[in-house]
Amino acid sequence: MSSSGNAIVFGAGGFIGSHLVERLKAEGFWVRGVDLKRPEFSPTAADDFVIADLRNASNLEACFDRTFDEIYQLAAEMGGAGYIFTGENDFDIFASSAAINLNTARVCANQKFGSLYFASSACVYNHHKQASVDDYTCVESSAYPAEPDSEYGWEKLFAERLFQTLGRDLKARVRVGRYHNIFGPLGTWDGGREKAPAAICRKVVQAADKTAIEIWGDGKQVRSFLYIDECIEGTVRLMRSDVDEVVNIGSDEPVSINELAEMAIEISGKTLTLNHVAGPQGVRARSSDNRLIEARLGWRPSRPLKEGIAKTYAWVESQVQAARS
Repeated sequence: MSSSGNAIVFGAGGFIGSHLVERLKAEGFWVRGVDLKRPEFSPTAADDFVIADLRNASNLEACFDRTFDEIYQLAAEMGGAGYIFTGENDFDIFASSAAINLNTARVCANQKFGSLYFASSACVYNHHKQASVDDYTCVESSAYPAEPDSEYGWEKLFAERLFQTLGRDLKARVRVGRYHNIFGPLGTWDGGREKAPAAICRKVVQAADKTAIEIWGDGKQVRSFLYIDECIEGTVRLMRSDVDEVVNIGSDEPVSINELAEMAIEISGKTLTLNHVAGPQGVRARSSDNRLIEARLGWRPSRPLKEGIAKTYAWVESQVQAARS
């Protein structure tokens, strides 16, 4: 599938945003990327990259010197479990992302545009429905009655409704996808904001053979993880569809954190054990339900998890080696 025109990506300096810019450029778009920083691990493919704090509405307004066929709002204050679930960053997470989303919605309300995409998260789901490893698949409608497990999830749910009202009131094309644990090369792998796949790959890479790596909790907590290429494919398919419902963009291949660690260890060829320690874990179990996206788009993610972990492991290994040299 391909298209062309003008596109703007807010959050283009981040992991998903930088990959999305590459995809849009490959399709022939003129792309403007906007973020507080450029991509950390590769040059941006954007035609124009604007360094801007989107919590300031005037910075957003300055980006609209032309009509954009596609607007992607991925900018957010975010990180992995070690950042989101400690309770130490809740105000920054909520206030920063809410300011960005309110500014984006207000500015876009005064613009002519083709379609707008908002990147939501599986963190919006009610944590009481994810308390058991026996029943944890997230059907889109199960986000209500609402009780996310974090302020990050509450803000995402708020922003979903914000952009949906924008679409209804303006009769504009607004699309919302809920990402489930996106991973892959060029993502944060160290420093406290990395997500589980990159963190585990880093621990395995850095571990000496016949030692142990630390795993937060008992490791029996369950998640599904979606490789970046499939995330981008689902995003652009949803953006260009007639689907105005919120849909999951995630894998429905659940895995425990222990199993994820064993997968990375097998890829490494090392003999390692797991040392379970205290640490933030989030909900007990969560996986994407893909029946709606398949019904509406005729597509669902299908790449095996191990294939993506192998590529991610190789990339993280190269980063660790480069940091040592």
